[in-house]
Amino acid sequence: MSVINKIFNKKIDEEVHSDFLKFGRGEYKDKYLVEGKKQKDAWAIKTGAEFANFLVRKCLEKAEGNLDMKGIIVSTLNLGNEEEIGFEIKKRSNFQGIKKLEVDTSIDPKIILDLMDKHPKVFFALSFKTPAYELKIKPKAPKSGKPGKKDEEGPKADFCTLKTSDTRIIDDLFFDNKEFKEIKIRHTIKITGIDYPKDVSSLKPEEIREKSKRKGVIVREIEADGQKSTSEAEFFA
Repeated sequence: MSVINKIFNKKIDEEVHSDFLKFGRGEYKDKYLVEGKKQKDAWAIKTGAEFANFLVRKCLEKAEGNLDMKGIIVSTLNLGNEEEIGFEIKKRSNFQGIKKLEVDTSIDPKIILDLMDKHPKVFFALSFKTPAYELKIKPKAPKSGKPGKKDEEGPKADFCTLKTSDTRIIDDLFFDNKEFKEIKIRHTIKITGIDYPKDVSSLKPEEIREKSKRKGVIVREIEADGQKSTSEAEFFA
């Protein structure tokens, strides 16, 4: 399940906690942007960077055989050399502790899925195509705290694009409005408090950040086929 789906269905887990670590107290508008259009036999979906790992995982779960993949993998961790991770790395870079692996090769989907399981906080901006999916993700690290591009119509979901016939993804992203011709969804995250660990005095700053939990409300605004609606869900993650 995607992070937003988990929150609204009260299935908050470590993934939700990890995703919200970057938020301090305050209000964050235009997060987790997602748009959808129904086509003849498929859907065209656009999202913000927050959905990148979810989409990569969903599109690879049923894939068979090696796939041509392009893009980048971003992490603060050292993921190892080519022999250790199991595929060719086109280029490596390291800037202020942020490591980036550029990928442009054929890879067994299971290798990527195993890597995602092993390192859930690593960002996978990978583009590839299968019979059921055509996924394109911008090959760059996401910028925290900033919405997408703005124009007269407001911010856009423009980081990930997907064409698919898989209803599983539709059911997840649009869990409360599955029947649509065209839909746009945006979220406002309101962090009202942070619950710090009891042993805070004995922890390092990064440990305090990792163990702290955010509480607040997420507001979900939907515009589907000209009809607008709003819903809210409380969270403690």
